Amino acid sequence: MHFVDIPEPGRVGREPDRTEVLIAGGGFEEHGFAVSRVELRLYEEGTDGRLGPYSLITSFVDTDKGSVEMVYDEGFRGSDALGSAVRLLVSGLGLSGLVLRSVISLQDHIEKSRGA
Repeated sequence: MHFVDIPEPGRVGREPDRTEVLIAGGGFEEHGFAVSRVELRLYEEGTDGRLGPYSLITSFVDTDKGSVEMVYDEGFRGSDALGSAVRLLVSGLGLSGLVLRSVISLQDHIEKSRGA
């Protein structure tokens, strides 16, 4: 099951312009979910002559129970938007927070789909 937790899912209905893999191969568990892959994905959505490209950056977390893609950041973030986001995320405890937030969202989606 792949869950897109984005208000306008069509925004990510194509291949990302760039992807940075943060974790591959897994090896850890979060709230009963075995996490196998974590990525940040960049979708460029146009360019402003003065501000540069408009970037939608999403997080993608793949687990043994499904995957979830969520908005991480968006806006006019410059030409290295994805690189800047990766550096910020891995420089502190941001990665563990991102995984936890993603797993909680995926868990909520699974529970709601069972009740429907």
